[in-house]
Amino acid sequence: MQYLIGFDAGTSSTRCILIDQEGKLISSSTEEYDMDTPRPGWAQQHPDLWWEAAVKTVKEVLSGSGIDPSDIAAIGISGQMHGSVFMDRDGKVIRPALLWCDQRTAPQCDAIYDTFGGEAEFIKLSYNKALTGFTAPKILWLRENEPENYKKVARILLPKDYIRYRLSGAYATEVSDASGTILMDIAKRTWSDDIIDGLDIDKDLLPPVYESAYISSKVSDEAAKLTGLIQGTPIAGGAGDQAGGAVGSGIVYEGVISDYLGTSGVVFAHSDEAVYDPAGRLHSFCHAVEGAWHLMGVTLSAAGSYKWYHDTFGISGEIKTRYSSLSKYELLNKQAESAPAGSEGLIFLPYLSGERTPYADPHARGVFFGISYVHDSSHFARAVMEGITYSQYDCFNLMADAGISSEKVVLFGGGARSGLWRKITADIFGTSIVTLNVEEGPSYGAAIIAGVGAGLYPSVRKACSSILKEVTETEPDAETNDLYSKYYAVYRSLYKDLEVDFERISGI
Repeated sequence: MQYLIGFDAGTSSTRCILIDQEGKLISSSTEEYDMDTPRPGWAQQHPDLWWEAAVKTVKEVLSGSGIDPSDIAAIGISGQMHGSVFMDRDGKVIRPALLWCDQRTAPQCDAIYDTFGGEAEFIKLSYNKALTGFTAPKILWLRENEPENYKKVARILLPKDYIRYRLSGAYATEVSDASGTILMDIAKRTWSDDIIDGLDIDKDLLPPVYESAYISSKVSDEAAKLTGLIQGTPIAGGAGDQAGGAVGSGIVYEGVISDYLGTSGVVFAHSDEAVYDPAGRLHSFCHAVEGAWHLMGVTLSAAGSYKWYHDTFGISGEIKTRYSSLSKYELLNKQAESAPAGSEGLIFLPYLSGERTPYADPHARGVFFGISYVHDSSHFARAVMEGITYSQYDCFNLMADAGISSEKVVLFGGGARSGLWRKITADIFGTSIVTLNVEEGPSYGAAIIAGVGAGLYPSVRKACSSILKEVTETEPDAETNDLYSKYYAVYRSLYKDLEVDFERISGI
């Protein structure tokens, strides 16, 4: 029997899993860490946090599995997209990485549009808007605001590719994650000379870009000694977390849509052709499936909003006493369950880090609307879940506008473990919601991709079809869907009503 390792270097934690070649989860480990927010709208982390977590988790996975590390066929790496790891000529990190949810680069996004003749012209070239979370404006920000640091830059890597560098000493990336830099020619699946030259970025700063299953590096002697892995173990290209999660959820052919409820929320659809939304409301990236692409809409603060609510306001004493054996989020779910659908008119806008889809507004902020004496902590907890799902429904509707539909939606990520959240999603979307026998998401997808690179599977599609099975299905209730449709109409109007005020308050 051969085995595969998958990493997911996320925003709040790194997860490492070990599966056998039949897809069975053998061992797993997760290590959490913090995100630094030195100013409102800023978000950064030091890349060494990811590496330290990777070392710790892979050692725990190996020790907990009892397998011989020489039986590991390959390693796949997934992780948070868009982050900027700036490195000097000695391979040292120059400053903390600016993350996907960092909003400081709005002036640089405007400058990108000016360079290429406006937003519409840039979308034609890049298939995407220039958004604050993407990597290219982060590079421009460093050049303009920290010129001494910029002079030191010899390499720029994405978060998961920093883990690859520390494992192997190799500088490399792959098509799905590189797409999120907005420096790619999406149709040709390579770096775009037109964009890179137009922004006056030295192309030598960027790593080679490969297909996701390509074995782009091998474990070094130094990393082997630190982790317990075997020197020379192959490392596949891997995937950005969303493409990796899509592989781990079977979104590898047209006609099926997924909804990921993690720190961010992502509605994701496979495409066999390189297509894009002319208005730039959806992202158009290369998929981790060779020769395929994907569209996705992103809610920046999905389960991140739920975590914020828990950490800030907590759980009522009554719920803690009644359900003392439950975990913290299970307790919060119980609290939310006691409020009715629609939260009796309490509506939450989940724009804690600005928003990306459909508004692409770094100034947007979170809002509770409709508060009255009738509302208690259960209403607020449920309203957060509903507001996040309304935002995901925004993305789902844009897929329909692009001609992509599905009779069912695959729900995964931490939120998918909640029966209440599955029901809310079914009732708001008005469609069947299914979950799978695998809950690992990006790390599992990375392991599958590595298995393809190592020759254990003939293709990503065939691997997914043999491994992944539906285990739950939640149907919508027509009456509740009608109620949510009325509240959703109010939700949709609130952003337009507050758009100017969001910008005003951010400037004070």
